[in-house]
Amino acid sequence: MLENIAATLSFAFLGGLIVQRIGLPPIVGYLLAGVVIGPFTPGYLADPETINQLAELGIVFLMFGVGLHFSFADLWKVRDIAVVGTLGQMLTMLALGFGLSQLWGWTPMAGLVLGFVLSIASTIVMLRGFMDRGWLNTPDGQVAVGWRVMEDIATVLIIMIMPNLADTGESINWNTLGLALLSALGFLVFMLFVGTRFIPWLLLRVAHTRSRELFVLAILAISLGIALGASQLFGVSLALGAFVAGAVVSESPLSHRITSDLLPFREAFSVLFFVSVGMLLDPGFLVQHLEPVLILTGLVVIGKFIVSGLWVLPFPRPARTALVVAAGSCQIGEFSFILDQTGLRLGFLDEGQHSTILAAALLSIIVNPLMLHAVDPLQRSLRAIRPLWRWLNRHGSTQTPVEDSVADHVVVVGYGRVGSHIVDIMGELGIPYLVIDSRIHRIERLSKRGIPTLLGDTANSDILTHAALHRARLLVVTLSEEAATELTVAAARDIAPDLPIIARAATRAGVKRLSDLGAQLVIHPELEGSLQVIRHTLLQLGFPLHEVRHYADTVRREHYDALVKAHGEHALLRDLLDAHELIDISWRKIPAESPMVGQTLGEAAFRARTGANVVAIKRKNELVVNPSTQTVFLPGDRIGLLGNPEQIEAVERLLAAHQQA
Repeated sequence: MLENIAATLSFAFLGGLIVQRIGLPPIVGYLLAGVVIGPFTPGYLADPETINQLAELGIVFLMFGVGLHFSFADLWKVRDIAVVGTLGQMLTMLALGFGLSQLWGWTPMAGLVLGFVLSIASTIVMLRGFMDRGWLNTPDGQVAVGWRVMEDIATVLIIMIMPNLADTGESINWNTLGLALLSALGFLVFMLFVGTRFIPWLLLRVAHTRSRELFVLAILAISLGIALGASQLFGVSLALGAFVAGAVVSESPLSHRITSDLLPFREAFSVLFFVSVGMLLDPGFLVQHLEPVLILTGLVVIGKFIVSGLWVLPFPRPARTALVVAAGSCQIGEFSFILDQTGLRLGFLDEGQHSTILAAALLSIIVNPLMLHAVDPLQRSLRAIRPLWRWLNRHGSTQTPVEDSVADHVVVVGYGRVGSHIVDIMGELGIPYLVIDSRIHRIERLSKRGIPTLLGDTANSDILTHAALHRARLLVVTLSEEAATELTVAAARDIAPDLPIIARAATRAGVKRLSDLGAQLVIHPELEGSLQVIRHTLLQLGFPLHEVRHYADTVRREHYDALVKAHGEHALLRDLLDAHELIDISWRKIPAESPMVGQTLGEAAFRARTGANVVAIKRKNELVVNPSTQTVFLPGDRIGLLGNPEQIEAVERLLAAHQQA
């Protein structure tokens, strides 16, 4: 079993890596990997039963993740177009899919499944594409996200209803369906009143143990336990149970930590789910039935693009919103696979119909990035037909793209503690800036303040291409993850070879790697903090300020520029100690009540009266080296004295005499 899983993940990794290199979503590579190791192709054959069992976990984690990110607030912002427009588009595609199935001679139940499959799009594929193009935090992107949220809700209801249609024959038994809905309603009420109180409380208690292992186990137990319990006790699907569990857990203040801890499991098992789907695709069938596959793909890509766009037009939104929503909708993905698998398992679809749907889904995902890329050229073409564009865009233009609204700006990647401080400084200085972050709540907060933002992960997408780096003054990367920082710096250097880059390194080894990748200045916070501690420690112990500065600068050169050997720092430290031992440079503070206040250095005559020389005066944050005889002493000045112990003691007696007087 372990060998089977390892081989499957290896093929999936290679498939995802290859297709991503050519600009396609990794999901395509996972599906193709399933085809390669499936029973219809020669070579290595994975165990379908094992993979399918693990794929069930992928469905649970996938739906749990959807519930975890579910937000009624996001839906409410675009409720007019998201609710009516989404339902209208789904019903239209349901009718078109059902009509096409009847032309092909499919059974009504098979046609119903086909219509359901065509009516929903892949949330994962759309979000990935929108993040890459910088659309996610735009008004157009918000409408598309609301559209997907409504589809997710509808998908959950469809998944819940489908098993109850299996025993009804060609007609729907409304009594059975009503009992199913009441059972699901009972589960939702139970989770609403019990789950929302108990589960967040439990997670907080586990978090207080400070054991990451226990916390991860708690998440897994909750997601899998609730999904299984919902299925056994309330008769609802595993998918619905997992979705509701995620929605309940999202109310916990630890939801962001839960998301990050769950991500590896969700991604790994979701990959197995896509591989298991690909294993069911017969390439020979695709060749033999190329015509129906291409017809169905055309309905998904072209037909769904037109239908989705038309359902946006009646609402008070710019024409570009219709294009963006349409481009994000013209594919079918993970939830369509779940519906297709459910239809196959329940006997609604035969193997040939299933393979046709699967092949069309795969092709639609491959074509979708091209559709997203076509939005801008299509908009320009429609603008050229002025009467048509005037009618399409009768509700007004959308906001200017971020990359067209900024110039001579500072790009700040990461809005954590460091990034937010930099942004505050840029604001105080009146310097234009653009913030890129992968967390939507940060971007929403900044957008409300009118700050130019982009939502996306600079390490895993093309979001930097929308930051106008060729017009920027500076790029500051404040990410805490060093690998992400390195990928960001490398991508930025490819886009803008001459752009100055400041980057934050998490380790000493990362300093050199970031410098090699093109960062002009690399900051290592741990080293800078330690140097500040050393600096203040040495100054308090009476070491000369200029020697302390020289030591700190040399340490920086050693670690940042890799120009000084390890023994260089130690040799310099030895010189610093030798200088301290041979010549006693001491710092003494002039009290406010001292008669020396207001006198010049010449009038004080330190050298004539004590033999010690005043070589520096530190006044607040200013250091005066070799002060002139006309320099006037002020209250609180710290004077740097060069002399032997006897001479310094004489100065102390002189200061004491002044204070006594």
